[in-house]
Amino acid sequence: MIFNIIKVIHIVSVISWMAGLLYLPRIFVYHANPKITAETSNTFKIMERRLYRYICTPAAYAAWITGLVLAYYISFEIWLLLKILFVSILTIYHFICGKWLANFATNNNLHSEKFYRFANEIPTAILIIVIILVVFKP
Repeated sequence: MIFNIIKVIHIVSVISWMAGLLYLPRIFVYHANPKITAETSNTFKIMERRLYRYICTPAAYAAWITGLVLAYYISFEIWLLLKILFVSILTIYHFICGKWLANFATNNNLHSEKFYRFANEIPTAILIIVIILVVFKP
């Protein structure tokens, strides 16, 4: 019973984290447009900060904690170690997004819209790999 409750919390946390990581760089795409007004930029800053602080980061912590608890209950096989590796990469990406957010907050964005369009694909690719690992357990 407790295993299933933890699994539900893990799945909800992962979905919330991924939703944030898929949406945040999309906001960056629009925020990086040099033609936006200061008012629009300020709106994006609020959206980015709230998404990162109140959805992405707590969901990431919950996903990690519940994932490690679940890993305790199952044996450490190669697929699980690979999953942890890719989730670690996703976590690094999460913190890089935090750095980009901080740059936008201080009006020091260093990247173009095109850069963020590309960056927006990274969590999708990692998500696909992790799902394949979990489903097929190679």
